[in-house]
Amino acid sequence: MRHRSAVLLMLLVTLLWSSAGVVTRHLEAARGFEITFWRATFNALALTLILGVLRGRALLAALRGGVVWASGACWAVMFTAFMLALSLTTVANVLVTMSLSPLFTAVFARVFLGQPVPTRTWWAVVVAGMGIGWMFGGQLGGPLAGVGVALGVPLAAATNWCLLQKVGRDVDMLPAVLLGALLCMVATLPLAWPLRAGAHDLALLAGLGVFQLALPCLLAVRLARELPSHELALLGQAETLLGVLWAWWFAGEHPGHAALIGGSLVLAALVAHEALAPPSVPSVLKNA
Repeated sequence: MRHRSAVLLMLLVTLLWSSAGVVTRHLEAARGFEITFWRATFNALALTLILGVLRGRALLAALRGGVVWASGACWAVMFTAFMLALSLTTVANVLVTMSLSPLFTAVFARVFLGQPVPTRTWWAVVVAGMGIGWMFGGQLGGPLAGVGVALGVPLAAATNWCLLQKVGRDVDMLPAVLLGALLCMVATLPLAWPLRAGAHDLALLAGLGVFQLALPCLLAVRLARELPSHELALLGQAETLLGVLWAWWFAGEHPGHAALIGGSLVLAALVAHEALAPPSVPSVLKNA
């Protein structure tokens, strides 16, 4: 896969991921852990179908590896913390907190993988961090619990990107996404009971489970073979800008001037990072 194609596909992933906040604002009865449970359930159903077709009987064997379980645990933390945080604070607060992911990922990749981080990436992380800080200063409000819960997402994401880079093509990591969905589903069902979601909510949550989670997460795992972990995390910052905009335009959550200025800095950092990339960048795992 060419580098530019991988970048465009990762931006598509972030576009799909960014829909969660605005969709949850249109739910009627489902709240908190129930939202997380139903989204994970529909995600697990979709993944079972997709991976069942792709892997057949080999799917069960692929779920036994220790590294797959470690990655699955990371996915479960991300699935759970993200949706729970959205029920505790604003979309902007959650996404801005999640934007710490590139910094965590770059540090983790350097420390645990010995992976060199290009100078342009560090500069992009700094500029994006400035934008995030601007947004954070202007948007942080309400219960701090939501921000604390959201912090689990970038930490788990950074760990997961490094795991995916570590194993490369040696281990089939697609089933880890399914494992994460199952772990999330089992963990949140007791906390979600009694279930209150009606047909309207279930339809929206099914859409999230399939199109906001299952498909983009599988694609992200595939792209981890083509792009270094720090670049994956940096490109993922498009979710911050897009998610805030969707919540503003379609759910009435005005982000304020701070979020718009900060979001512009994040977007500028992403564009500059890719524009300054060498004309031909081979996959980091091309010879794996």
